Amino acid sequence: MTKPYCTILTTTSSETEGNALAEMLVTKKLAACVQIMPISSFYTWQGAIQKDSEVLLLIKTTSALYPQVEAFIIENHSYEIPEIIQVPITKGSPAYLAWMLENTLASN
Repeated sequence: MTKPYCTILTTTSSETEGNALAEMLVTKKLAACVQIMPISSFYTWQGAIQKDSEVLLLIKTTSALYPQVEAFIIENHSYEIPEIIQVPITKGSPAYLAWMLENTLASN
């Protein structure tokens, strides 16, 4: 059974790009809230170990909107293969979850 709420994770190469994506997601009501934090990432890309400073976006939305958020990120992201991971929210404050629903397209 799909949980009705989720957090979607993605990273960007800069705070500027992260802020732009966050603002567009909230403006388009694809997300109720986007939190941004600096991180260090270690990963393998094209056969070599990479270490980069990135910005992590925690996108609070509904599971029903995941396909639209994924498409939006792919269309507007600077990375060739952006991280897009859905994490279900299994429990939460009823008031906060209601607020999330009211502030996304899912409420329409």
